[in-house]
Amino acid sequence: MKILYFAWLKAKTGAGEEEVNPPDHVTDVQGLIDWLKERSPGHAQALADLSAIRVAVNQNYAGLDHPVKAGDEIALFPPVTGG
Repeated sequence: MKILYFAWLKAKTGAGEEEVNPPDHVTDVQGLIDWLKERSPGHAQALADLSAIRVAVNQNYAGLDHPVKAGDEIALFPPVTGG
C-alpha cells in the first residue's frame, strides 16, 4: 500500500510517500489512519485532527469508512479550495 502525504502532512511526517504493510485488522481508511498514528510522533501529530485532512483512495475522494487493501494508493492532504 502506498501512502502519499501532501502539504503540512508531508512536513510533519517527514515523508512525501511511503510503502506500508498494515496488519490484517486494518480494513478501512479510519483503521489505516489509526495505525499510521502509531508509526511516529510526527505521524500522530499530522493525523491528530481528522477534520483538517482529506483522503483519496486510488485517486478518488473517500470517507473514513472507505475500504482499503494491499496495492491501494492512499493520499492524505489538507482541504483544497479554489478561487
